[in-house]
Amino acid sequence: MQFSRHARREYNTVMLQEEDPLMREEDDGVSIEASVSDQNDPHATDAPTLAAGVRPERPIVLVGLMGAGKTTVGRRLAAALRLPFVDADEEIERAAGLRVPEIFAQHGEAEFRRGERRVIARLLQGSPHVLATGGGAFVDPETRALVKAHAISIWLRAELDVLMRRVERRDDRPLLQNGDARATMARLMEIRYPLYAEADLVVDSNHAPHGAAVVAALRALAGRV
Repeated sequence: MQFSRHARREYNTVMLQEEDPLMREEDDGVSIEASVSDQNDPHATDAPTLAAGVRPERPIVLVGLMGAGKTTVGRRLAAALRLPFVDADEEIERAAGLRVPEIFAQHGEAEFRRGERRVIARLLQGSPHVLATGGGAFVDPETRALVKAHAISIWLRAELDVLMRRVERRDDRPLLQNGDARATMARLMEIRYPLYAEADLVVDSNHAPHGAAVVAALRALAGRV
């Protein structure tokens, strides 16, 4: 289904005018102990010490395929750094008044990407924070250029089996709704991984607990900022 000209203009206007999530009064964050520490994660206790030496001056943007752990790792990384965390998909849904699968179904991927680009451009104008992006965001050339110009990007890289194990728990992945989900994911990896490799930093997010990816991201950032 395509947008009418009026609907497209209204959608894009809303994407540009939505309130800044970094200025909201409510606290959506969680404590460092709650988000980073995990009794089953031996890496968790390293995060606060490593974070003490990291002082980013620009937003930190997490990129990667669905299932890579961008939201979970992002929340924990933000808590360790005492920075706000923002999920780009949640901001898109807030602005559009629709869930991401509904935007895909009603308006198509092309319009979703245009709105996504506008939301991310707006978010990157803010103060340092951790931003988790959707799997296709960094693939878009204009969005990728924005991230390169205004943020530090981290690719959370994961193997196919790991991604499939994680995404099969959810049914809100529009690109996996039709046909062979594993084949689709493999195809996305082939297309997108060379583009994700343009990120500033690469962190593996495989079989280890998410805390290991947080620690790896902090170590990578320490050598960058």
